[in-house]
Amino acid sequence: MDTFLIALPLVFDPYVLTVIVLSGMFGLFMGAIPGLSATMATALLVPVTFFMAPVPALAAIVTATAMAIFAGDIPGALLRIPGTPASAAYTDEAFALTRKGKAELALGTSLAAAVIGGLFGSLVLVFAAPMLAQVAKNFSSYEYFWLACLGLTCAAFISSGDPAKGGISLLLGLLIATIGLDPMSGQARFTFGSIELMGGVSFIPAMIGMFALAEVLRSVTAVNPPPEVPQAAIGNIFRGLGGVLSKYRKNLFRGSVIGAAVGALPGAGSDIAAWISYAVSKKFSKEPEKFGTGHVEGLVDAGSSNNAALGGTWVPALVFGIPGDSITAIVIGVLYLKGMNPGPTVFLQQPQLIYAIFITFFLANLLLLPLGFASIKASKQLLRIHRMVLMPVILIFCMVGTFAINNTVFGIGIMLVLGLIAYLMEENGFPIAPAILGLVLGPLLEDAFMTSMIKGDGNLLTFFERPIAAVLGVVCVLIWLSPLLRRRRGRVAAE
Repeated sequence: MDTFLIALPLVFDPYVLTVIVLSGMFGLFMGAIPGLSATMATALLVPVTFFMAPVPALAAIVTATAMAIFAGDIPGALLRIPGTPASAAYTDEAFALTRKGKAELALGTSLAAAVIGGLFGSLVLVFAAPMLAQVAKNFSSYEYFWLACLGLTCAAFISSGDPAKGGISLLLGLLIATIGLDPMSGQARFTFGSIELMGGVSFIPAMIGMFALAEVLRSVTAVNPPPEVPQAAIGNIFRGLGGVLSKYRKNLFRGSVIGAAVGALPGAGSDIAAWISYAVSKKFSKEPEKFGTGHVEGLVDAGSSNNAALGGTWVPALVFGIPGDSITAIVIGVLYLKGMNPGPTVFLQQPQLIYAIFITFFLANLLLLPLGFASIKASKQLLRIHRMVLMPVILIFCMVGTFAINNTVFGIGIMLVLGLIAYLMEENGFPIAPAILGLVLGPLLEDAFMTSMIKGDGNLLTFFERPIAAVLGVVCVLIWLSPLLRRRRGRVAAE
């Protein structure tokens, strides 16, 4: 308690509060522009933090990332273009609500779920950090393999319509994920002699192309253009929100728990947490047929999950110096620069700084409510711009964002090629979500499988020898067999 009281004035200093507000506005802008992700917002803040004390430096990063994760929902709901990878899982759902004239419901739900999920993730960071970090530390390649399998299995639930087309889309994503150097042998695969492709296909250009460019192509090639979103689509974003949150309060809790747990696993992060939560929401929903048509339930689960994951990712970063995602990988570098060597001893040597970070997490998520509301009200101007004017502007932003990732024109080429492929896929009824999921989890799946096979000398039974791996493995196998079991049960009942 004494440490908490010492940390309070460190955070509520006028200079620190000003930094928090400015970095929050910066994070909202970065997250709302396709391609300018939360990771990029963090990276751009690092040079600025060189001139700051530890508390304002870390407060700026915490606030900017919390704002950016939510801000990605705004273009996703209004234009079907996710601003950040964490928003990609439920972009179609949010946009379907907007096309129904319920943009305020989609964005209001996303904002409320983000705030509640973020606060839950902050609580997990404060009270369960050592325990969750210890669990994550015990994960080996076997557990990561089954975790990746579980994530890929979610593609079957995310896909709507023909399961075969969903499977083909998933395999295409996995194929794209194999482009580059083999992680074990170092041999080039599917690079066609291109040095640029040896590093693989970067996820952010791929995501921008498969969502944003595909939407631009669909808009300009439509014979019968889609009707414009109603001008009054964004009214009072809090109207009816109490009923939604009350009805789906279990979903809020479930999504927050999944987000915090997945975020605490090194390498997972907010985007994977959102995919898994959305899939779980559809699997256990009483109205699964409504998913994909503009159903708010999926937004509650996934929106709370990706923000709760933010707190989870800091657990292994602070306690063991293991980055939970790309953002906390940057954060660890900042911690070292500020003389705060991440690890168990930092809680003993500089506890006031750790508690200052905890307080900032709560403050940033509470600040998200007014700043997020203001950004939503400002974003309604997007609806008043004719799509033939808006789409070229969006394309320019996408190209700038893609180029800025690695400062190379090659990234723009990847965006254009995959955007065209995604456009052709959707025109023929193939969903895009499984392909994106395969691209995200493909490297983790391959690396974990090859490492495990080497450690187990080719014995597949070693995948079930460790307790956590055995549980995850059995769950995956049961999910894979569930369609056959249901079919068999139906035949027995018919007889």
